[in-house]
Amino acid sequence: MTLIPHPSPRTLLASGETGRALHEAERALGQNPRDAEAAFVAAVVHVESGKIGDALASIAVAVAEQPANAEYLAQQARILITARREAEAMAAARAAVASASTDPFVLDTIGCVFARLGAHDEALPLFERAVAAAPDVVEYRFNLASTFGFFGKVDAAAEQYEAIVARQPAHGRAHIGLAGLKRKALPERVDQIEAALQTGPDPVDAVRLHYAAAAALEDLGRDEEAFSHLARGNKAHRARLDYDIAQDEALFEALRHTFAHGLPMVSDSTLTDAPLFVVGLPRTGTTLVDRILSSHREVTSAGELQAMPLAVKQLAKTRSRLVLDEPTITAMSGLSVQTLGEHYLARARQNTGAQSLRFVDKFPLNFLYIGWIIEALPNANIICLRRGAMDSVWSNYKHLFATGSPYYRWSYDLMDTARYVLMFQRIMGFWRQRFPGRIHEVSYEQLVGDQEVQSRRMLAHCGLAWDPACLEFHRNQAAVATPSAQQVRQPINARAIGRWRAHQHQLGEVMEFFISNGIPLD
Repeated sequence: MTLIPHPSPRTLLASGETGRALHEAERALGQNPRDAEAAFVAAVVHVESGKIGDALASIAVAVAEQPANAEYLAQQARILITARREAEAMAAARAAVASASTDPFVLDTIGCVFARLGAHDEALPLFERAVAAAPDVVEYRFNLASTFGFFGKVDAAAEQYEAIVARQPAHGRAHIGLAGLKRKALPERVDQIEAALQTGPDPVDAVRLHYAAAAALEDLGRDEEAFSHLARGNKAHRARLDYDIAQDEALFEALRHTFAHGLPMVSDSTLTDAPLFVVGLPRTGTTLVDRILSSHREVTSAGELQAMPLAVKQLAKTRSRLVLDEPTITAMSGLSVQTLGEHYLARARQNTGAQSLRFVDKFPLNFLYIGWIIEALPNANIICLRRGAMDSVWSNYKHLFATGSPYYRWSYDLMDTARYVLMFQRIMGFWRQRFPGRIHEVSYEQLVGDQEVQSRRMLAHCGLAWDPACLEFHRNQAAVATPSAQQVRQPINARAIGRWRAHQHQLGEVMEFFISNGIPLD
C-alpha cells in the first residue's frame, strides 16, 4: 500500500490552513522535539492566535537549532516585541541582520521590529532592500514611505506612496500618508480619492479615504466639502467603536478621588532619574515641544512611549483588557512607587531614544498618570501643552489616529471631543493644585508668539542650561514618528492657530458647550 505523505507544516501555513499547519507541526515535533522548521511554524500560528507564551517557547526551539537562521531570528524578534520584551527583541533583530538574509519578507519583518523600537535609522535600509527585491508588495513600500517621512524625505516618501496608489487606487493608508507630507494639494488628488471611494473599498479604507479627501480639500480652501468628508469618515468610524464617554468621565473622577487627600502608594522611591514628560491633548503642540527640548545637547527624544501606562498595568496586575480603568487605579493603592519607577525605567530604556541621562517621553496621555509619575520619579520634569479649546477640538476631529488604537476613541465625534477637552482642562487644574510647582504649563499660542522666551522657561523648569540649538529645532535631523513629522521640520509659525474658524458655522454646538462651561474658545 502506498503511503500518502503528510503535507509539510510550511506548505499548510503558506496556504492559510493554520489549524492543519499547527497539527502537522505538533505531530512533527512529537517525532522530533528538535525539528526547527516545525517549531517555527508552531510559533507563527501561536503568535497569530494570541498565545504569546507558546510562541516564545516554540521559536526558542527553532533558534536554538539554527541560531544563524535570519527568518527564525526575525520571527523571534517580532514575537518578543509582541511580548513587550524590547531589549531581547532588539538583540534578536540585530542578530537577524547579521545573518545577511536577502528574503524581502524577512528584511521587512526586521525593519518593522526596529521601527517599533524607535531605531528608524536601522529600519530604513532594510525597507529599501525589501522594496528593491519585491517592488510589487505594497506593504513593503508603505513601510519604506512612512520611514522616509519620519526623516523628512518628502519627495522619496511621496514617490513610494504614489507607487502604492498606482497599484491599489483605494489604498487608504497611502492616501493618508500623502496628505501627511503637507505638500500643496492639487484638485486631481481629490478627484482620484473620490473615484476610489466609488469603487466600494474596504470600510476602514473608506474612512481613510474620507480623511485624505478632507485634508486635500481643506488645503484647497474648499472648506464645506472638507467638513462633509470628515463628518462621513468620523461617523462611519465612530459606528464601529464600542465607546461611551461616560467611561472616561468615570476614569477622570476616579483619579481625582484617589489623589485628592493623600499619596495612595507607598512613598519609598529613591530613584534619581529625571526623564522629561511632555503631556497634553494630542495635536496641540506636544511634538513641537519634544523637538525643541530634544534639540538641546543633553537631551534625546524617545518618542511616544507607553512605558508608564504599561508599568502601572504590570504593577496593578488587573486582568481587564483596558490599560487604565477604575480597578487598575484602585489596585495601585498601597503598592511601592520604587517598583513602579523601576518598571517604567526598565521599559523606557529599551527604546533607542531613551539611552541618555535626560530623555523626553512625549506620550500625550501621560497626563492621566501625573500623580504616579511624581510619586515614582521625584526628579522627573513634566511639561503640559495647553491650546485653545476650539482648535483642540478641530485638530483632533480632523485627524485619523491609528484605527485600532484604544486611546483616542473620543475624537470621532465633535461633542465627545469637546467633552474630553473639558475633562482634560479640569484634570490638569486638579493636578496643578495637588502638586504645585511640579508641572510647567505651556500655551501653544504663546510658544508660537515668542519661542525663545517660552523655550527658556521650559529649559529652566527642567534644570537645563540655555542651548541656542533649541531655537533651530527644525534643523534637527532625527526621525519624528508622529503625524507632525513635517510641521516640525519648518520654522515655528502660526498657521495652525484659529483654523477652526473656517468651520465656525458647523461648530456651533461645540462653541455653546464651552461658553456654557466658562471655557474660552481660543
